[in-house]
Amino acid sequence: MPNLVGFLSYAFVSCLSPGPNAILSMAHAGKLGFKKSIRFNFGVGAGVFAVLLVCGFFSRALLTSFPALQRVMVWAGAAYILWLAWSTLTSTPPSSGNGGKTKENLLFQGAVLQFVNPSTILYGITVFSTFILPHYRTSVVLVLFCLLLGVIAFFCTACWTVFGALFQKVLARHAKLVSAVLAAVLVYCAASLVLGTL
Repeated sequence: MPNLVGFLSYAFVSCLSPGPNAILSMAHAGKLGFKKSIRFNFGVGAGVFAVLLVCGFFSRALLTSFPALQRVMVWAGAAYILWLAWSTLTSTPPSSGNGGKTKENLLFQGAVLQFVNPSTILYGITVFSTFILPHYRTSVVLVLFCLLLGVIAFFCTACWTVFGALFQKVLARHAKLVSAVLAAVLVYCAASLVLGTL
């Protein structure tokens, strides 16, 4: 994979960016503590793995049937990443609120959330069509990438769980700086993708 830095940067920034997974991770940690809320993170990792399997094999089938779409998908992926950069730059810090539901099965909740979260689906299509499928297309490698990305999702949401209250305070205090750094990394990812097609 020629663009390993861009791939890993995109994966970690996407998974660490404030969103439903991060907010619910902090909410559960605040209400239930680390040991009970970590089940939500396992659910997120499993859900991301499952969604990415669907996205990866769908993207591969599409590119195999219509190889000319590769360049279009890369440019569309870069445009989506730039939109994420803009959204990150203009976002407000997350608030844990009281969104955690203690009566629900947290493992199931974390997994199902990925299937209804448009960000996860767009993330899957983007990461496969722009970073992985131009270089690898075998089923075993696609499954291994899904496993890696599921582990990254688990790790990143676990960071929000572990540092929940502390991280929320840091984000609130340095929100503009954190958003600017995350946005800059995303712009780098988009630029490296576009330059790779020229």
